[in-house]
Amino acid sequence: MTNDQLVIFAILFTTVVLFLWGRWRHDSVAIASLLACVIAGLVPSGDAFAGFGHPAVVTVAAVLVLSRGLQNAGVVDLMAARLIPKTSGRMITISALMGLGAFLSAFMNNVGAMALLMPVAIHVAKRHDLAPGQVLMPLAFGTILGGMTTLIGTPPNLIVSGFRAELDGSGFGMFDYSPVGVGVAVIGIAFVALLGWRLVPQRQASDAESFETGKYVTEARVTEVSKVRGKTVKEAEALLDDADAQIIGLIQNEYRVVAPRQGRVLGRGDILVIEAEPEALAAVLANLGLRLEEDVPTQSDEDEEEDQVESGSDAEREGSHDEGSTRHGDADGDAPTDEDKDLEVRESEEVVLRELVARPESALIRRSATDIELRTRYGLNLLALTRQGRRSIRRLRSTAIEAGDVLLVQGSPEAIASFARDYACVPLAERSLGIADKRVTTVAAIVMAAAVGGAALGLVPAAMSFVAGVLAYMLLRVVPPRSLYDAIDWPVIVLLGALIPVAGAMATTGAADLLAQALVENVAAGNAILTLLIVLVVTMTLSDFMNNAATAAVMCPIAISTAATLDVNPDSFLMAVAIGASCAFLTPIGHQNNTLILGPGGFRFSDYWRLGLPMEILVVVVSMPLLLIVWPL
Repeated sequence: MTNDQLVIFAILFTTVVLFLWGRWRHDSVAIASLLACVIAGLVPSGDAFAGFGHPAVVTVAAVLVLSRGLQNAGVVDLMAARLIPKTSGRMITISALMGLGAFLSAFMNNVGAMALLMPVAIHVAKRHDLAPGQVLMPLAFGTILGGMTTLIGTPPNLIVSGFRAELDGSGFGMFDYSPVGVGVAVIGIAFVALLGWRLVPQRQASDAESFETGKYVTEARVTEVSKVRGKTVKEAEALLDDADAQIIGLIQNEYRVVAPRQGRVLGRGDILVIEAEPEALAAVLANLGLRLEEDVPTQSDEDEEEDQVESGSDAEREGSHDEGSTRHGDADGDAPTDEDKDLEVRESEEVVLRELVARPESALIRRSATDIELRTRYGLNLLALTRQGRRSIRRLRSTAIEAGDVLLVQGSPEAIASFARDYACVPLAERSLGIADKRVTTVAAIVMAAAVGGAALGLVPAAMSFVAGVLAYMLLRVVPPRSLYDAIDWPVIVLLGALIPVAGAMATTGAADLLAQALVENVAAGNAILTLLIVLVVTMTLSDFMNNAATAAVMCPIAISTAATLDVNPDSFLMAVAIGASCAFLTPIGHQNNTLILGPGGFRFSDYWRLGLPMEILVVVVSMPLLLIVWPL
């Protein structure tokens, strides 16, 4: 073993360990790995960033933009309205939902398809009296299965195609993945629809009712001797920290606000709406010298104009969830300043409760409501959150948010929508499936079909075909130019661009050949079919714990070298890598769609294997014969 091989093995081992640890973002780890290779002389400095111009990376970026266009145009909504049955039984409905998710994932970003169909899945679960997770997990698995069926279905397929192009000058075609991928997807969907959904643990839904925040809300008046008199809202909340309480509303000069600004000064007679644990409430009132107001009455249609702070009663909170919104009359008293109008939600506005799921790529991850200035910037209250089935309203302002958390926020629909868009959160509320502009919908579908057709027929390279589609979307205003770059998942692009040269270093140093030789001689004993099985299982296992694109980039050089050692068709091994990298069913961290359902389904980390393990065994059993038939050794 040469020094270069020792170094690349050390870098690769450290990279994989950091991926599995998950403390640092995948793109950061990939950049660190690339820099280590450059410093060690394994990758020439002039070629360090060549990966960012790789056709696979360009294609991934273009497909993400095209996916955003399909979302904006309402194509997914139209298909959901037409294809999801309204009156069928559980099996047919779950089959239709999984089939739609798989089909969409074959031609658009599967995370986007999952996010758009999640509200539909939750509605289906309620209609059929199922736990949300019993529909969400099948949908997540369906979108994952659909991604393996085409070249653009998932980034690993593009990575695999790129390595094949470097090997013999041409990558895999648009539908080269379909014979094996479709077979696996169809059987997988049939298994889940017939039996698999019953294996999903029945966890409680993470919705506004299950948070039960209303019973913790109380009104208290600032008196002459109150400690908070003359202090700002921020200073008052600092005094409430020890009791895990927060101020979620305020009546001042008969002007009612939700999510008051941190700098607003409290005076005698002001009424605070405080959210706290029941056992801590008495201590809060006594320590701060606040006087308990009488209970806020339940709102009804007849007394809708009655004075009360938004979210002040249990019944009103339940109404916010069940009816989608609550509305109050105009406020009396002093008018707010222009700054107040921008930063606060007034009572005269519609104020609602919404559940939002933090996506894995969200800028919220590892940040708290205080860090992002949720109340100041958006005029929103964070009332509660759930994480892996555990619900809490404690220490919310300083709680670091994790991927898959469900956030219960309160504010105007416009502010919530703006926050969800800015921080890549998925709303769980059921949306209307109406189509706003059929012309845009038709144009988006035609452009996407043309891009896919151009690549599938070999008229132009895939990267050029999809970039042309992006240009058409821009010119036809399907995706506004100003939001073009927002549609791209930049961490994935950086990950791919950084790891491609690292994977190349594995080949140039001979490290991949060395690993392949050890695998063939010491593990598989020279048996090509057994070696193919091992490559598939190892790839699938890695993908359960690290990013699937990173898994493909690491395993492709090993697969190519293994095939060369055995003197067999490398396509068989590259396809095995593509399938294994796509099939991450055992954990919530193996695929973004698994993470996305963690909170809404009330799942725990260990819940996935109950359906995930049978699914992975089924994938191996079905894909091995298909690989040997379609891509013979």
